[in-house]
Amino acid sequence: MAPKQRIDFSDTEIAFKNQSKNQLDLNYYIFMAMNQNWLVNIGTFLIKCFLKVGLPIKFIIKKTIFQLFCGGEDIKECEKTIDKLHQYKVGTILDYSVEGEDDEKSFDDTKIELLKTIEMASLNPDKIPFSVFKVTGIGSRELLTEVQEFGMSCLDREKLAAYQRIVKRFQGLCKAAADKGVRLLVDAEETWIQDIIDELTLEEMKKYNTPEKTIIYNTYQMYRTASYGILSSHLEAAKEAGFTVGAKIVRGAYMEKERKRAEEKGYADPINPSKEASDDEYNKAVRLSLSNIDHISVCLGTHNEESCILATKLLEEKNISQNDPRVYFAQLLGMSDNISFNLASAGYNVAKYVPYGPIEAVMPYLFRRADENTSIAGQSSREFLLIKKERQRRSA
Repeated sequence: MAPKQRIDFSDTEIAFKNQSKNQLDLNYYIFMAMNQNWLVNIGTFLIKCFLKVGLPIKFIIKKTIFQLFCGGEDIKECEKTIDKLHQYKVGTILDYSVEGEDDEKSFDDTKIELLKTIEMASLNPDKIPFSVFKVTGIGSRELLTEVQEFGMSCLDREKLAAYQRIVKRFQGLCKAAADKGVRLLVDAEETWIQDIIDELTLEEMKKYNTPEKTIIYNTYQMYRTASYGILSSHLEAAKEAGFTVGAKIVRGAYMEKERKRAEEKGYADPINPSKEASDDEYNKAVRLSLSNIDHISVCLGTHNEESCILATKLLEEKNISQNDPRVYFAQLLGMSDNISFNLASAGYNVAKYVPYGPIEAVMPYLFRRADENTSIAGQSSREFLLIKKERQRRSA
């Protein structure tokens, strides 16, 4: 039975209990800087230039924005973050966030690193409830696009062999997770390769997901017009065939890119027409999932307070325990601590995505986080305002 307690996401004492005064002050100034659009633009440009010419600024980056949004440069360095989150009943999802590599050696190297995250999760199941990977980390985006658009029959021998290697890496990661009993999230990507990812993931769900244990999770981006239908069809397939769906439900991350490509190529915009429509689709997916909990396990990846409150109410209405292992909430490290730590404090299953990797390789990720937290029409970001509120509370 879920508790009657209502979550107060404005409770900054719980949200930032894990941060010392010095850490809170540092993060306050980092978010203050990110609230200045012009400063973010200039800073991004200068960092790119400095790294390109080899100026020694990595130490500064590591002690500021990197430590806020990333766990470390390798798994070993992440252990401090993992332990600290666990102390406050928040799990870790190790996210190897290297970007920009696109050759067979890097794909093989990434698979090796991902296997390490699976092994780490298997050894620390209470601290690391999931592993995760992006298919474009283990295979060519261009090749995946070609396969989705034209099919494998149009590939020459070399490309066919390359695609088969992608599938082999994909299946190898899923098998490793199943062998170790580790839940594995397959991240969503752009619509022009997502059909392939959906098909590959569904096949692995059929292999490894049982009513007793869900191992493989597909990701459904609910800002897409088609996603609710895809989730529903996977759920119906699971009911018929006797497996369970693993569903990470998110809003999505590629809106501008999707709309631009649709316009350039002359096909229908695959994105919902408004934020409200995306919110409605997300909440529909939450309702669908929690109404079919015997056939689906969910990881609700969201920074939206209303969607989280909806999920807690549905758990209570449906007499599903707040710590039922089939239901998790997830947010990014360094963001929405008011959601993560308040949910965890109330007994819900919560995990933080903890990106890691060499500083130069994760800079694209850090630039995106900085961009997300810049001011909009003169308004401060939610993260900055929450930290500001907690500093004022502590000094009162």
